[in-house]
Amino acid sequence: MSIKHWPEQERPREKLIHQGAASLSDSELLAIFLRTGSHGLSAVEMARQLLHHFGGLRALLSASREEFCQGFGLGDAKYTQLQAVLEMSKRHLQEQLMREAVFSSAEQVRTYLSSQLRHEQREVFAVLFLDSQHRLIRYQALFLGTIDAAAVYPREVVKAALQHNAAAVIIAHNHPSGVAEPSQADISITSRIKSALELIDVRLLDHFVVGDGSPVSLAERGLV
Repeated sequence: MSIKHWPEQERPREKLIHQGAASLSDSELLAIFLRTGSHGLSAVEMARQLLHHFGGLRALLSASREEFCQGFGLGDAKYTQLQAVLEMSKRHLQEQLMREAVFSSAEQVRTYLSSQLRHEQREVFAVLFLDSQHRLIRYQALFLGTIDAAAVYPREVVKAALQHNAAAVIIAHNHPSGVAEPSQADISITSRIKSALELIDVRLLDHFVVGDGSPVSLAERGLV
């Protein structure tokens, strides 16, 4: 049955308008993006099949152009639209962090880091450089690694902090496995970077590990 024949309260667009975007399932959100179905499928049914095919929303959003465009009637137009939506979301969050102190918007920091790192297929080590008011100066991915590791050099973090005239930093990296539990190596590199930054009077505020759920804060665990 076409979505237009569904009860109004069950249609994704109407549901979003009246109940908010958070009330929608992954397939309903994707259906709004797709706008129409194909091959006799409604947009919601097509969205469900896409999520099943890719193994979830995370995998779909991080799919390469070739992977995204194969089958299901998807092509370059949908791929570029999706990439534009993702980039606008990242820039919107970044603008908020540039206006507000990160300590007053901890959840925004978590959301921003998730948007930047969660869908990476390899480990990425990034730094948020902050001014004296703890507002964002710049986000920078400093080290790129493999599927399960990235070589991190404290001297490069110090060098970049001086270049950006940062008063404080937050470091973050992703676990492509999706499990955000910090490793002993994560704890060790945090201590080394903190010590290196103290030599130039720059504070390390936190180290976040990004996985499938909410990013894990090492500061909240007393490890910074």
